[in-house]
Amino acid sequence: MPGRPSVWIHELSWDEVEEHLRGDDVALVPIGATEQHGRHAPLLLDTGWAVTVAQAAAELAGCLVAPPLHYGWSHGHMAFPGTIGLRAETLTAVAIDVGECLVRHGFRRVLFVNGNRVANLAPLEIAAVKLRLGTGAVTGVADTGLLARSAVGGLAEGGPGTLGHAGESETAMALAYYPHLVDMARDAGGFTAAATPAESGRVRHGHLSLDPRLDGDSVLLPHLPEEFRARTEARHGVAGDASRATAEKGRAMVAAIAGRLAEVIAEVRAMPVAELRMPPVVG
Repeated sequence: MPGRPSVWIHELSWDEVEEHLRGDDVALVPIGATEQHGRHAPLLLDTGWAVTVAQAAAELAGCLVAPPLHYGWSHGHMAFPGTIGLRAETLTAVAIDVGECLVRHGFRRVLFVNGNRVANLAPLEIAAVKLRLGTGAVTGVADTGLLARSAVGGLAEGGPGTLGHAGESETAMALAYYPHLVDMARDAGGFTAAATPAESGRVRHGHLSLDPRLDGDSVLLPHLPEEFRARTEARHGVAGDASRATAEKGRAMVAAIAGRLAEVIAEVRAMPVAELRMPPVVG
């Protein structure tokens, strides 16, 4: 007996995609990264965010999802073996190429789902703007770290800063969806909650915060990969609190983010589409 059709484009036949396009024109494009997330978690974690959120949102909204991209802008983690990244301009170009292919086939609304939280944001925002200007399609970027900050922050048990890189939320997601790839016995522990901007009186480094409790004045001061490794050496590349992570919390966080993305999809469906300009065949 036939199973339920997949939401993943690469798991369908071409005629099933063509049939779907007769009733819906939204496509999600999950983009993650292959980069270190401490000793306790796998390098696929960022792609995991993009995949789990995109699939859950697509099932809620009834749209399709393109194959995930496992590479992102991971320059800050290149001091850790196994990390594989793209240049910012390459990531932008790849996202545009993927988007143009989808538009050519009839997907008039394309949303990039960023799992490399915040880090991929600038290249993907540029791609979304260029794709919209070049084709007329409705485009956007949904960042899994920013889309439901309040809900995810409310689910966190630790103090400000626990949601950082490979910390409470990221490890919780991995425990929920990739438990066979997580070894909590290898977490270094020893996390101290970060002071809020009001408490420290300092300008926070980084323009965007995943944790609403850390909002405040900010500045971007890029670090070298070696500097990040040295700064987090005692915790093996972790900048949050993995010890508070649970699978239950991870499922709740993904559900909250996916629910917000489904709301965005509904909003995007209501937006008018300009006269489409057919992009060139990629070649």
